[in-house]
Amino acid sequence: MFYWLMKYVVIGPILKAIFRPWVVGRRNVPAEGAAILASNHLSFADSIFLPLMIDRPMSFLAKSDYFTGRGLKGWATRVFFKATGQIPIDRSGGKASEASLNTGLQVLGRGDLLGIYPEGTRSPDGKLYRGRTGLARMALEARVPVVPVVMVDTDTMMPIGTRVPRVARVGVVIGEPLDFSRFAGMEGDRYILRSITDEIMVALQRLGEQEYEDVYASTVKDRLKPRGRAA
Repeated sequence: MFYWLMKYVVIGPILKAIFRPWVVGRRNVPAEGAAILASNHLSFADSIFLPLMIDRPMSFLAKSDYFTGRGLKGWATRVFFKATGQIPIDRSGGKASEASLNTGLQVLGRGDLLGIYPEGTRSPDGKLYRGRTGLARMALEARVPVVPVVMVDTDTMMPIGTRVPRVARVGVVIGEPLDFSRFAGMEGDRYILRSITDEIMVALQRLGEQEYEDVYASTVKDRLKPRGRAA
């Protein structure tokens, strides 16, 4: 009920009036049953406008930091993220990664939609980067289709590092579902997982025509971090 109120009564109408978002391919989202929506990741705003522009409720796996803030700002952030269907996860790696996988499988096991960013983090420069294989493993274990999604101009509306969005029109392009049932039972094969992940990234690149670079976005971000001056 809370999700519905925020999407259709409180937050959704305001966002649509200000930013006039558009969507192409909405019918490619399955009308029922579980599926993974695999999206490129340009901006914090992606997790807002994708759920807003599809008919079914969906969940995202979000950094747990967003749910632990203090004071009025922390409270407002928690309320907002819960309203947009986001689930807190620990992204520190190791056992935390396994827990995140299990959380995603629980969402899919209920027959719901799960949103995932295969790149693992926001693109630092608008390019599309190499996907992480956790998405492929989840798709095989849950036996669900993967729907490629491209967010358009959300980085123009809210670039990394900004707190106040600019008024700009944003869009969502949804491609046809990808079926990986031919690989059923092979979720333990890392070569199969890499092949599936690469196929998903190719679908995203073709759908959005982003420039692709076959390295992880996190690696590029590390390169761009300012280094301290030598003593």
